Amino acid sequence: MAKILVVDDEEDLEMLFRQKYRQKIRSGEYEMLFALNGQLALDTLKEHPDVDLILSDINMPVMDGLTLLSHTKEQNPLLKTVIISAYGDMENIRKAMNLGAFDFVTKPVDFQDLEITIEKTIEYINQVKSTIQAMRENNILKMYVDETVLNFMGGKEIESALMENHTIDATVAFIDLCGFTKISENEEPNIVVGMLNEYFDLMVREIIEQKGSVDKFIGDAVMAVFQGPDHLKRALTSCIAIRDKMNAIPPYPELNMFRPQVSIGVNSGEMVCGNIGSKSLKRLDYTVIGDTVNISARLQAKANPGQILLMEHCQNQLADTFNFNKIGEMSLKNKANPVTVYEVL
Repeated sequence: MAKILVVDDEEDLEMLFRQKYRQKIRSGEYEMLFALNGQLALDTLKEHPDVDLILSDINMPVMDGLTLLSHTKEQNPLLKTVIISAYGDMENIRKAMNLGAFDFVTKPVDFQDLEITIEKTIEYINQVKSTIQAMRENNILKMYVDETVLNFMGGKEIESALMENHTIDATVAFIDLCGFTKISENEEPNIVVGMLNEYFDLMVREIIEQKGSVDKFIGDAVMAVFQGPDHLKRALTSCIAIRDKMNAIPPYPELNMFRPQVSIGVNSGEMVCGNIGSKSLKRLDYTVIGDTVNISARLQAKANPGQILLMEHCQNQLADTFNFNKIGEMSLKNKANPVTVYEVL
């Protein structure tokens, strides 16, 4: 339904409009409101802020149509006005258009022509509303889906994208909040969620700072992926910053001196990037998988609070950039042979 406000000081115009558009009104396509001058129109708009379209005369007592137009433009830029006036000279047309009028119709009114103008205006209004709604939905979507996924999926059909994957060289970091499970068992959920979101926000800022992307949140852990030039260096820079900032947070006396720390596993190499999920349900998870990713998760599970563990081949790449300490050989779950592990100091 389009809600239309007709503003004109001719009192019999209401009956004429209701007669001419009675079928549209009966079918629910139009809802029409009426006001005898600009001031009464503003009062009506306060009671009916969802008005889509104003049809307004120019010359009226108390407040003329051009003054009304200037007020509505300030208050609601989406509200469109069509000026209906016997004064169809170029000066009035220019004034109306400069004030934001959508169109101009001269009296005596050709109601068939006016209906075409109304429909054209309503179509434009609906297009603008749809665009705004899409922007809002897109902004909401960005809160739940990483921008990397949105860029990848743009313009793709879900069915074809489900089968699409490719091999990339990247770095994966698993960052886990140590000891938080115990806090979750003893504290109110709203306190736990608030603290967790605060810690996640700190982590994500450092990941984004180094042009990484959050693949997913897993309970009280974050899985981050770094691609492109120097991806391993940027990943370690991000992880060190997260560790140091978490360590700088003072303990909480009200939570038995709980002190937030992170344990981190990092690994770099080839991995498959693509969509995992159900084609039938159309539920997908755009992620990276492979042995490189698994080892990163295993290293995080072995890391102590405040410790960043990585494989020897990663340490070799950045031996002159960061300080490392050799942990030695370590057995990882589902790995047949022990691997040499280093920690980042």
